[in-house]
Parts: sequence; C-alpha cells; structure tokens
Amino acid sequence: MALHFNCSPLELDEEQVLDYLHHLKSQSNTPSASYFKHTVYGLRFSYKVMGVAQKGVFMPSLKLPKKLPVILSYQEVRRLLIVPQLLRHRLILAILYGCGLRRFELLNIKLHDVDLDRKMLHVREGKGRKDRYVPLGEHLVRGLTTYLDAERPYVWLFNGKNSKGQLQQFSPTGVQWVIKEAVKRAGIKKHVTSHVLRHTYATHLLEMGLDIMSLKELLGHTDIQTTLIYLHIAQMGRNRVFSPLDKLYNARG
Repeated sequence: MALHFNCSPLELDEEQVLDYLHHLKSQSNTPSASYFKHTVYGLRFSYKVMGVAQKGVFMPSLKLPKKLPVILSYQEVRRLLIVPQLLRHRLILAILYGCGLRRFELLNIKLHDVDLDRKMLHVREGKGRKDRYVPLGEHLVRGLTTYLDAERPYVWLFNGKNSKGQLQQFSPTGVQWVIKEAVKRAGIKKHVTSHVLRHTYATHLLEMGLDIMSLKELLGHTDIQTTLIYLHIAQMGRNRVFSPLDKLYNARG
C-alpha cells in the first residue's frame, strides 16, 4: 500500500484504503482473504499505536460501509460559499466542492496546474497514482482570474506563512479552519469536512445526470466499486424516493 501511494498508509483516508483494496480484489491474482483481514486489522492497530484518529476502514467484501457519507444540500452549499469574507477562503471551498478534490490534492495545486484557457485543472497525485484533469467551469475561472490578479500567489495556488513569515504551502489545519468557520457562519448543523464536500460533489453530479463511469474518472478511483456507493445516496430517476406523509396529506378526499 505504501509503494502504491508513495506515502505512509497512515496518511491515507478511508476512501483511498477502500479503493486500493477493491483494486486488489479485481486483479486476476487476488490475494487471499487473510491478506485483506491482516491489512484492515493491521491499519486499525497502527492507528491506535501511533495515536492517529481511528478511521472507518473495513473489508472490501462488504457491499456498503456501515455509515453512508454526509451530503450537503444545494442550498447548504450556496450558503457555505457565500459566507467567507476573503476571496481565497471562498475559492478553497469552491474548488473542494466544484472539483471534488481531496484535501492533499487541493494543497498540492501549483500555478502551472491551473489552465484558465481550457478551463481545466491538472490534479497531480504523484508516483504510483494516475494524474487526472477535472473541469473548472465558468464560475471558478472567473474567481481564479480575480484571485490571481489580486493575490499574486507564489509556486502553489494557495500560500501560507511559517513562523518566520516566509511563504510556504497552505497547511491542512488551515483548510480545516476555513471549513469550520464557514460552516459556523452558514448555520449548517452537519459535521462538514473536506471529504464531505467531495462526497457532495460526487452525489450532486450524479443527480445532475453524469454517468457513473465519468464520475469514477473525475474522482480518480481505481475501482468502480468505490464509486458505486454514490448511487445509494443520489436522488435520481423518474421515481425519486419520498415520504408517505407527503402523499397522505396531498391526497384529496
């Protein structure tokens, strides 16, 4: 797993671990069942030993995780994007949602990865993972154009400062703070993280008509099984789910 992602497995989120296990399961020389057990239980033990917050890693043989992802409504996303006072903070939220990026992917964006002419963003995941392109769209292009002219960022799209006041890459805790403050100001009661915005991106795209295979490529998943979870969340088709109370009180007679 470390060789596949070119980083410590402790740095991976639940989705990446599951995607990797699904990838192994789909291979012709699939490892034994005990391999998957040792991987999952070994990770859980590593989290405990290293003092890392427990993550919901589980066996790929399970059809669905025990808990479905938290998803924001369209209205909640609009409120979230309006409340930040700084353009940089609005763009951080807008790119997480509008491009479906993982937090580390957002932090790794460099200026040359942003193609405003083609309205595309080059997402680089490093050795062992495929790069991918995701569309920026008109709104993000306008916002980025204004931001680049005003802020003049250096090397990375989003810069921070170290204790000596020197420019550096924006920090993960900085992203967490931006999200937390925006959620509070927007009056959203759900527990929102950068990955919740990614889940919301995927679910909304399906609801807007995007096919599951295109979504798989946009999310950078190795195995389609990781993407299929969103089919259980998105409200699609002619017969959307509804509450019987609505039908009961709307019925005449």
